[in-house]
Amino acid sequence: MLRNIKNILSYKIVPILIILICHSFYNPTDSGAVQITQSNLDMVLASNEVVFINFYAEWCKFSNMLMPIFDDAADAVSKEGYDTGKVVMGKVDCDKEGSIATRFHITKYPTLKLFRNGLPAKKEYRGQRSVEAFAEFIKKQLTDPIKNFGSLKELHDLSEDKRHIIAYMDRRDQPEYEVIRRVAASLKDECIFHAGFGDASQQMHPPGQPIVVFRADRKTSTEPDETYRGSLNSFEDLYSWVQEKCIPLVREITFENAEELTEDGLPFLILFHHPTDTESVKKYKEVINRELVSEKQNVNFLTADGVRFEHPLHHLGKSVSDLPLIAIDSFRHMYLFPDYNDMEKPNKLKQFLQDLYSGKLHREFHYGPESPQVVVNTDMKVTTPPESTFKKLAPSKNRYTLLRDEL
Repeated sequence: MLRNIKNILSYKIVPILIILICHSFYNPTDSGAVQITQSNLDMVLASNEVVFINFYAEWCKFSNMLMPIFDDAADAVSKEGYDTGKVVMGKVDCDKEGSIATRFHITKYPTLKLFRNGLPAKKEYRGQRSVEAFAEFIKKQLTDPIKNFGSLKELHDLSEDKRHIIAYMDRRDQPEYEVIRRVAASLKDECIFHAGFGDASQQMHPPGQPIVVFRADRKTSTEPDETYRGSLNSFEDLYSWVQEKCIPLVREITFENAEELTEDGLPFLILFHHPTDTESVKKYKEVINRELVSEKQNVNFLTADGVRFEHPLHHLGKSVSDLPLIAIDSFRHMYLFPDYNDMEKPNKLKQFLQDLYSGKLHREFHYGPESPQVVVNTDMKVTTPPESTFKKLAPSKNRYTLLRDEL
């Protein structure tokens, strides 16, 4: 009898212990931020929708100042009672885990980065560094990023200067919605996501067959609406399609996304335009899509509000009255496209880029237009192209991230 009792207890206790150990490993936020190492990194990222990581160095005084705050925030987030697999706050000792620091390009301490569905956000966290701010930041990350519409009429009033993903579905609790929600959470800064259920969308899809549609920013784009043809049960497939649609070949640069764009290290080809001028933006996008798709690995194609970014215009010797105009910022110097009206002439913009690659733009700025019949005068006074202004918006690689506005 006693032996049977022991067997029963053993049979019940062992699985319970396994469950407790696994829960601790996958959701190790019971006391402070979880210590992340090479051995558990991939599992933590894969098993949690949101992972917020503090990359630190023990010798760094700023890291030591932040550590107790971050640990207390992790405890506060844990007490919120989020569902298992929703969120983990972690920390990485970059001296001990150099391979992790290298993998995520960590060059200064402490650096705070958000990961969603295993993918790192493009920008590091630069908000206030307090328990309350961290907890609120996590709360916002877990808020449903999809807006609901109650009738098709509401879709007629969508902002025409934004890109949209629209889902037509039977109900919220079908599995496809969870996949769409995860994709929306990762790409909510790139597109606005909408969903309609039941009567609100039944005219737009067959029963039991949800449909997802992309709508371009009609104010500045001529792209048509497009329906997703892949599986709505595949996060990877849907994410890839939405990313392609929501992150266009030509993007608008703002003070909010400038850091992200400069981190690519690619030169900028920028159309500066007046904020009320949408026609020049449409024409610019059409030329880029028609002639320069092959250059997307070498250049960031951008548009910029010439009023907000008036400072770069002054560096080029121009003002708002000269808009629209096109320029290259190589992160060393800025070069002006000679005549905006030549933009639509075949291969004019492409040749402008080729002249950057070959160094011709730099040489001609110093010595004037090149000609096979003209010998460069070595005694000519050398001038210097305007310095890059956008490189100043990039994050420094040599400072700590504890800035005045982050305290």
